[in-house]
Amino acid sequence: MELKQITFDKAAIATLTVNRPAALNAINREVLEEMARVIREVRHDPAVRVLIVTGAGERAFVAGADIAAMSKMSAAEGLDFSRLGHRVMESFEDLPIPVIAAVNGFALGGGLELALACDLIIASEKARFGQPEINLGLIPGFGGTQRLPHRIGHNKARELIMTGEMFDAQAALAWGLANQVVPAAELMDTTRKLAEKIAGKSAFAIRQAKAALRAAFTMEEDAGLRFEQQAFGVAFGSADRIEGTAAFVEKREPKWQHK
Repeated sequence: MELKQITFDKAAIATLTVNRPAALNAINREVLEEMARVIREVRHDPAVRVLIVTGAGERAFVAGADIAAMSKMSAAEGLDFSRLGHRVMESFEDLPIPVIAAVNGFALGGGLELALACDLIIASEKARFGQPEINLGLIPGFGGTQRLPHRIGHNKARELIMTGEMFDAQAALAWGLANQVVPAAELMDTTRKLAEKIAGKSAFAIRQAKAALRAAFTMEEDAGLRFEQQAFGVAFGSADRIEGTAAFVEKREPKWQHK
C-alpha cells in the first residue's frame, strides 16, 4: 500500500503517523483518503490489536485542516470535504480495536477532532488543543461540535468553540479530555506501554467493551443498557470468558484465545 501523506507501521500494536511536518501535519483530502485506506486494512486484520495515532515531528499532532487548500474550495467542495472528514473520523470510532491518540504538539481544529475520534488520548506536556474554526468564519467540520461536548461537557465546549481559544495539556487533563499528560520525551513510550497493557487482555472482550462504550455515545440510556446486556451475553459465551474465570479460580494467568 503506497502512502505519501501518512506512514503506517503495521504490527500487533500499529502506528499511523500523519507525515506532513512542514505543514504541521495539516489534514487535506489526500490525508483523509490515505487514512481511510489504512483503517480498512486494520479493520480486516485480526492480528492488529491496538492502533496508535500521532503526528510527525515535534511541533504538531495535527494543526488542523489545510487552510490553504480550503481557501480555494467552493461551498459545494467544502461540504464534500466535511462529509469525507466525518466518514473518516467515524471509521476510527467504529474500529473494533482501541485507538490511542499520542498528541505531541498542536491538536487544533481537525487535529482535535481526530483526537476526539480516538478512544484514549495521551498528551505531551507541550500539547495544545483547540477548535479555532470560528476565527476563520467557520465552525468545526469533522465532528467537533458533537464529540467535544461528550468529552468535556456542554458548557466548556460551547465556550471553546465560540471563542476559538486554545488550551494546554493540563487543562485537557483536568477537563477529562486527556487520559494522561507526560513529558514530551516519554510520550511514545507511555502510549506504547498503555497499548501493550490493553493488548494483553482478551481481544474478544475488548471488542465487546468498545462496542458497548460506543453505544453510550450513540444511543439513549435505555437502549444502551439493553446493548450492554447483549454484549455481556456474547462475552459470557466466549472461550475467553471460560478461560478467564477458570484462571482466576485457579490463581494463574489466563491464556487468551481471543475468541
